[in-house]
Amino acid sequence: YSTETQRRAALPGWLHGYNHHRHHTSIGGPPASRVTNLSGQYN
Repeated sequence: YSTETQRRAALPGWLHGYNHHRHHTSIGGPPASRVTNLSGQYN
């Protein structure tokens, strides 16, 4: 990134992909899948 503003703008999308879609071998799925009710699974 050529500016801090560009880096900050890209961070939320990167974090979402990393925490919700990227498979983490050591925990058997994305980290968000291990947090109770993060995605509204249990109401």
